[in-house]
Amino acid sequence: MMKSKISITEIKKYLKKKGFVVSKKKNEEDSLSILSRTFLASLIIISFFFIAPLTIEITNENRIFSKNFEHNSKNNLKKLLENQEATLDDDVNQKFLFEDILKFDEQPADTVRLSAATINELFKSTNYNLEDVRKSKLVKPITLTLLPQEIKKIEDTKKRKDLFIQIILPLIIKENNNIKLDRKKMFDILNKSKNTKAEKKWLGLKFKQYGVVNKDLSTLKIRMDEIPVSMAIAQAAKETGWGTSRFAQEGNALFGQWTWSGEGIKPKRADDNSTHKIMKFKVLQASVKAYQRNLNTHSTYKNFRSTRAELRDEGKKLDSIILSEYLDKYAETGKEYVKILQQIIRQNNLEDFDDAKLLPMSTDLQSLI
Repeated sequence: MMKSKISITEIKKYLKKKGFVVSKKKNEEDSLSILSRTFLASLIIISFFFIAPLTIEITNENRIFSKNFEHNSKNNLKKLLENQEATLDDDVNQKFLFEDILKFDEQPADTVRLSAATINELFKSTNYNLEDVRKSKLVKPITLTLLPQEIKKIEDTKKRKDLFIQIILPLIIKENNNIKLDRKKMFDILNKSKNTKAEKKWLGLKFKQYGVVNKDLSTLKIRMDEIPVSMAIAQAAKETGWGTSRFAQEGNALFGQWTWSGEGIKPKRADDNSTHKIMKFKVLQASVKAYQRNLNTHSTYKNFRSTRAELRDEGKKLDSIILSEYLDKYAETGKEYVKILQQIIRQNNLEDFDDAKLLPMSTDLQSLI
């Protein structure tokens, strides 16, 4: 195809129609050269003002640190929760979310099952009782790996409940402490102008553990947060019948989490075509870890995390009664399940344990109080 050529005269006529003043030089090539240079210069200037803000924005996004990262305004937080949190969950492979927990569960542990009588004596000898905890807010760091079988035979309801709480309370606080330390480390990293390879590697690991597929720091902040102690106790009590269920006794399953692969216990009343099992663990601590990771990553609990982030932003405590409202999809009974959880929390005054601390208190944890 032949390319049509436009003469300089035609260019001049067109520019005059548009209101441009065209220099009347004898040498038309010089005139065209000046015009071309002027046009090119204008194009460069326009491009600079268009591209510069975009470059600055990209640079800022690539920087890890932000002084205002921890304290979002309400408007910014609302946009974040609506636009980012909702897009991340469904593409995440659950296997990778629990990889570190499964490795923890495989570590050698003293899994000798102590009797209820022996555990009670242990608690007495260390002056660990719930009445003191409610007053002092201090919990003895006694970590048990298995529930006692005799807990089912304890007829006194209060004694059975107290024993169950005493066993799982240090485990729940310990996992919250781990999250607190991780949050502290995350903010320390974000508030640096330059990060080491080790720090970047650590962040990469946390993105993986919390299922943040696009490595968005604000989403990591929303997911990496504590579960109210009272809510965790109430769910464990409901799911295990205060430690008496077959899943709790045979598989250390404190929270009745489902799995479609790997280790698990088949429910007796499940349909023949049902493929789900209840997740099984070697130690109780792994069950608590998996429970917290589930609430902090699964798309079903997005509203739970959003509300928790809003409470944080407003400087309020993580209220288990408020947050439990968003656990209606945890069980098939829906809103009825939520009512039962809230009833367990209130009747047993479980909120007394929300601000309890695990002894001995480390220097790192003291800075978080």
